[in-house]
Amino acid sequence: MKIRPTRFGLLLSLSFLLLTGCGGNSAETAQAPPPATTGSANQAAPPRPASNTVLFFGNSLTAGLGVEPEQAFPALVGQKIDSAGLGYSVVNAGLSGETTAGGRSRVGWVLRRPVAVFVLELGGNDGLRGLPLSATRRNLQAIIDTVRQLSPGARIVLAGMQIPPNLGEDYAREFKQLYVELASKNELTLIPFLLEGVGGVARFNQRDGIHPTAEGHRIIARTVWQTLQPLLRQPSEQPPGRP
Repeated sequence: MKIRPTRFGLLLSLSFLLLTGCGGNSAETAQAPPPATTGSANQAAPPRPASNTVLFFGNSLTAGLGVEPEQAFPALVGQKIDSAGLGYSVVNAGLSGETTAGGRSRVGWVLRRPVAVFVLELGGNDGLRGLPLSATRRNLQAIIDTVRQLSPGARIVLAGMQIPPNLGEDYAREFKQLYVELASKNELTLIPFLLEGVGGVARFNQRDGIHPTAEGHRIIARTVWQTLQPLLRQPSEQPPGRP
């Protein structure tokens, strides 16, 4: 599996624990965009859209901060895709420190070419920083809308996240629920909790208590694969509301 060893620069400077909740024949790491000038089993593979790319769009969890590129969960999912003979390639467009606002500003750059599957993993940094959930919701919706516009044949997978109750039980509960609501509203495929079995488990996280170890990424890859594998085996179709 080929990996383009590009690293993103922004380091996540958070000091408290993210608890319950935070390819094909090649796997690549997307390069960072230019600085923004404004705000921020071997079954036969089914028919696919023109693109055969699975793009992971997220923050340091997706980027694999603190582990080798080939140990990060997108690359591990790419290996599973290879083993299943599904013929998709994986691109890792994770950026350490990314918020939903940052993701909203760069998603158009990332989608210069259409993709078959867009895995959206953002919001954890918003929650850990206590940013308004209304803004997080708007930004995630804008990213979803941009994907639908620029890559209308893409299936969108939303990675659900959870945060510890440091900022209050209500905030943590509403944060978790916004992923469920966005997935329902937009008819997306939802991974209920990306860090299931990893978040808050010390042996699966690095010393900062936030970023998974290589073993933690293997668990995340299995979680993602449970959702992604059946999706990749389905015949392609237009997203909801599209002709």
